[in-house]
Amino acid sequence: MGKLQEFNITFDKNKDVYNPGESITGNVSIKLGQLLQCKAIKVNCNGFCGITSKVNDTAWTVEEQYFNSTISVADKGTLKEGEHTFPFKFLIPETAPTSFEGNYGRIIYRVRVFIDTPRFSKDYNTEKPFYLLRLLNLNEVPDIWEPSTSAVTQQFTYMLVKTGTVVLKAQTDMKGYTQGQIIKVLAQIHNQSGKSTGNMAASLMQRVTYETKRPTHDVRTIAEVEGGVVKAGKESEWKEQIIVPPLPQSSLIGCELIKMDYYVKVCLKSPDVMLMLPIHIGNISLDKKLRSSKKASAACSAAAEDTQASASPPSDSTTNPNLPPRPAPKPGPRPTPRSRASSHNPPSAPPADLPQGAEGGTPMNDGFPNKRQSQLVSPNAFSYAPGLFFGGNQQHNGPSTVPPGSTGATAPYPTENSASLMPTPLILPPDYGASAYPQEAPPSYDDSYNT
Repeated sequence: MGKLQEFNITFDKNKDVYNPGESITGNVSIKLGQLLQCKAIKVNCNGFCGITSKVNDTAWTVEEQYFNSTISVADKGTLKEGEHTFPFKFLIPETAPTSFEGNYGRIIYRVRVFIDTPRFSKDYNTEKPFYLLRLLNLNEVPDIWEPSTSAVTQQFTYMLVKTGTVVLKAQTDMKGYTQGQIIKVLAQIHNQSGKSTGNMAASLMQRVTYETKRPTHDVRTIAEVEGGVVKAGKESEWKEQIIVPPLPQSSLIGCELIKMDYYVKVCLKSPDVMLMLPIHIGNISLDKKLRSSKKASAACSAAAEDTQASASPPSDSTTNPNLPPRPAPKPGPRPTPRSRASSHNPPSAPPADLPQGAEGGTPMNDGFPNKRQSQLVSPNAFSYAPGLFFGGNQQHNGPSTVPPGSTGATAPYPTENSASLMPTPLILPPDYGASAYPQEAPPSYDDSYNT
């Protein structure tokens, strides 16, 4: 090399892969065999995308610049014989896309050093590439947990006259994968023809699109698995797995000239039936815990919405004028007064107050069933009182004896599922018209209780 015996670029910690937003630091090492006149020593860091129309050509027809920074580490002067070291530091923008190398284009990042010498002297330069990795988190891709599905129906002609139909349906277990994961493919084939199909095949495909005036599509097969045939008039289900090899990520975010897509192609060799299942290849795999938490939060929010929707306003008529007011409960009939001379057990609670216009002991025909008329009463539940009669040998639904002084005939209460039970007559109020003491009023409830 003459005067320049060593001219190298080294990165700190020998690191050559960086992330957007990081700083790249390093040193420029120069070893001279004799004095060297220089105008300046400059260090440049840049990143760009270049596209060409020929395979593996570096004469770019279209370029896209991401960043280009230059610093001067030495001014005009003379470098003495020996070793010299010049440090540098650059900040990588957060919008820079991932490094990529394809047949018709590349995304390149590099550090270059220039030694500018006086006129008629030789200039020196060197460069060292580094790689940028912008991680693609599959958990941030929408609907990534859903399967990728597709279906196609193909009609074809065989034996020059006959026609047939093949229905092909296929799906993957989800839409996002990383290196080393397994793509589970499920295909269903219904051969509605009289001819057996060719072998089934599933392939992991990569399609790179280079955006120029006439876009170039570079499609290649990454991996392929093959299955059997489907006989005439039969329906078959095929399950297969594809292991994801090391691949660039699906989305080159920040690059407008190169687009990358991955998909699983499921096809039949004969007839020509094919469908595509789009998928994503990323750097950060799917987290099942995040999926369960999202499901739980979605379920909680749905339950909260249902609760709010089903919540009804208070049933009070004052707060909601649309609801009709509830009728007041009807009071029960007042018990039959008893004679002061009769011996009986005192009631356990006073009866409800009678409404105005109702007579004591008389059932009111107001459309509501009378509680006393709707229950069975045992003859031994009460002691004797005037007007209360229990026949000893009465037959069910038979005539009953009316005691003297009664206001009318008594009708027995209906019995439940048994004719042997003794029918219980109605409890009628006594007739005070034939009383021996017409000057005395009928005893009140309080008087009867006190007695």
